Amino acid sequence: MKSSSCPICSGVDLHPFLQRSRVPVHQNLVVQTQVEARTAMRGDLYFVACRSCGFVFNQQFDVDRLAYNQDYDNTQSCSVFFDDYLDTLVHDLVQQGVRDCKIVEVGCGKGHFLRKLVAYPGSGNRGFGFDPTYVGPDTDLDGRLAFRRCFYDASCADIAADIVICRHVIEHVPDPVALLRSIHDALQASPQARVFFETPCVEWIFKNRVVWDFFYEHCSLFSAASLSLAFTQAGFQVEKVGHIFGGQYLWLEARAGSAPDTNSMAEQPPMPLTSAAPTHVTATLAAAYGASESILRQELYQRTLALRGKGRLALWGAGAKGATFASLLDPDCSLIDCVIDVNPNKQGRFLPGTGHPIIAPSALHGRDVCSIILMNPNYRAENQALLDDLGLKIALTDWSI
Repeated sequence: MKSSSCPICSGVDLHPFLQRSRVPVHQNLVVQTQVEARTAMRGDLYFVACRSCGFVFNQQFDVDRLAYNQDYDNTQSCSVFFDDYLDTLVHDLVQQGVRDCKIVEVGCGKGHFLRKLVAYPGSGNRGFGFDPTYVGPDTDLDGRLAFRRCFYDASCADIAADIVICRHVIEHVPDPVALLRSIHDALQASPQARVFFETPCVEWIFKNRVVWDFFYEHCSLFSAASLSLAFTQAGFQVEKVGHIFGGQYLWLEARAGSAPDTNSMAEQPPMPLTSAAPTHVTATLAAAYGASESILRQELYQRTLALRGKGRLALWGAGAKGATFASLLDPDCSLIDCVIDVNPNKQGRFLPGTGHPIIAPSALHGRDVCSIILMNPNYRAENQALLDDLGLKIALTDWSI
């Protein structure tokens, strides 16, 4: 049902800036056949920006169209670059005092990140992962790591959590404040619990004109200001908001309710709360993006067509970016030969929506691919090294072609 007010601030001054019809609702579903991929469930995008708080959301989002189950796989840690990024994040958390803690991860996926936090040498941490799609053993690391195949809410208050971590979940939720309140309710017995959230930064998407970063799964997109407001509305005390992963992600730190324990952070250099931009800034960026999107798509199509004119063309990245790019620019598979991905679970499968075949980098041998469009510049060095190791002389074109 179309929401007539902002889920964060209840404002009604909503500016529509992006409409797309019949887009695939899943970008990270592991699809076994081309027929299944091409007949995937579809929905509509009708993105609006709240002029009052800067929150961006899909008014036409229908949660019933999605099925997050064991066939869903948004694993990024198969990439050496991304796994190194996670290692750095874990190191920084431990250095900031996440030691000898009971850690809850909300939406833990396959448990990869939580396992790193618990297994970190000398950390003394214990972990509890919550995710209805979790696949794996119920316990691990000699019982220091446990998983529950359910959502985290007030019914989970039996775990007196010191730390709550939630990475790349809130953007999938149409009512973010309700999610945050359920987490806050679960922490009633842990008022000093520290909370860490990671989510994409919508202002980075706007400023970099990333056409393929708007897709159905991500129904809620935040600026630093709107993310901070959502936490405040849910009863949290926000301490820090910053940009990480080359500016692509927001990282927020908060407390469950009571005043911050300054002693626990005394030895850490201060990181001031990101100053809240004027509330109209995100909406202004959204309007500018919306006015230019059709031109951007046409430019991308012409440049993709030019690359195809030089020989066979591939995409690198069978995640949300690649699936959206392919759906927008090559829905009939006439331009792009294949999509490369380092996740073994996706190799040999097909891209949701279009049915492009997904291959391992080594399978490029014999396909006569001349050019590869890179979906995310953060992975350029890693992917170029993989091509070099395979002895493949294929032009790797930046995603901002």
